[in-house]
Amino acid sequence: MFAICIAILFLFQSCTRDSCRNTYNIFEPIYKTLSQIRAEMKSNPPQPLQNTGKIYLYGNYIFLNELNKGIHVIDNSNPSSPKNISFINIPNNADLAVKGNYLYADSYSDIAVFDISNPAQITAVKFMDNVIKDRNAYWYSSTNADSIKVLAGYRERDTTVDCAIYNRWYNCTSCAYQSAGGAVFFAAAPQTGVSGSMARFTTLNDYLYTVSNSKLYSINISNPSNPQQAGSKNLWGGIETIYPFQNKLFIGSSNGMFIYDLSNPSDPVQEGQFSHFTSCDPVIADAQYAYVTLRSGTTCRGATINELDVVDIANLSNPVLKKTYSLFNPHGLSKDGDKLFICDGSTGLKIYNAFDANNLQLIKEIKGLETYDVIARNGKAIVVAKDGLYQYDYSNDSNIKQISKINISK
Repeated sequence: MFAICIAILFLFQSCTRDSCRNTYNIFEPIYKTLSQIRAEMKSNPPQPLQNTGKIYLYGNYIFLNELNKGIHVIDNSNPSSPKNISFINIPNNADLAVKGNYLYADSYSDIAVFDISNPAQITAVKFMDNVIKDRNAYWYSSTNADSIKVLAGYRERDTTVDCAIYNRWYNCTSCAYQSAGGAVFFAAAPQTGVSGSMARFTTLNDYLYTVSNSKLYSINISNPSNPQQAGSKNLWGGIETIYPFQNKLFIGSSNGMFIYDLSNPSDPVQEGQFSHFTSCDPVIADAQYAYVTLRSGTTCRGATINELDVVDIANLSNPVLKKTYSLFNPHGLSKDGDKLFICDGSTGLKIYNAFDANNLQLIKEIKGLETYDVIARNGKAIVVAKDGLYQYDYSNDSNIKQISKINISK
């Protein structure tokens, strides 16, 4: 009897193995020529906010990055009722900056220049090839934009396959799929004015400055529609953010803050440095202090520290730590007069009276949102959060209130 049971068991296993099938959601890569991609870099119908990143405020408009896809254009003429008016398709876009009627945005290693004189009808006027060389994805053997193929997106479809095909897919380094039930098995592909403090692009006078992980690039924009690369400079690795103040650049890295002098704007020179524990590090500055948020997280080299460092920059060649404040998980920050705004991750937005940097006083803590970056200006704060783009009126300390929100689609 025991032998019969064993035989039946093997029979069922064989049948199960032969009929092993499942339904998967396949993501097939879509490629276009670089020329085709660039022709589509213009105003298109508005799209829902889904995976937002960097933010830039210019006049009555908000330019908000959709990570790796492009830029939302939002008419903020009435902050109580902002309007999402268009979307600029820009593959692999993460950063942006504006001078006059021109917007500068990255696309892989290229920089695209857009005429925004009519924000409802934005057009590209120039493409700078392979400027940010450590992000190069396609400038190799060819320099012809008609022959270069660029990943433009993914086509999604359902298919049912057997186990053998499943195993081949599992070892495919350029495929992506998930089960019909939603569990992801393997995904190689969709990775997902005034700038925010998380920016890697900034403009100052007649120059655009941008940082990559280990370089600082200087681009002359004295002719805004026809920028020219002026130079590049090697930096330490782990560079994360850049912030302009007066004639200086404050550069945040995972190991410290660097101050660069712009007496020669095409060739920035390091003037000072403030070192800190390894962590993620946005920085802003005023005439007396630099404010540096340090946070933990999986993208922050395993850091465990979460705090605000106030650094005395009276002597730019020798910045000195003045005060440290413990926080939960601080991200972006902004300052308007004596008010300091800190995005403290999932604990929300914190607003301080920073008249005395040695004794910050909490004015308001806005909970219930997971915050990423903030721009505070003229009594209005624009906050990028996980579930939407918020705006607050802080003109009255005793009555700081939300005035609008654009939801992020899930």
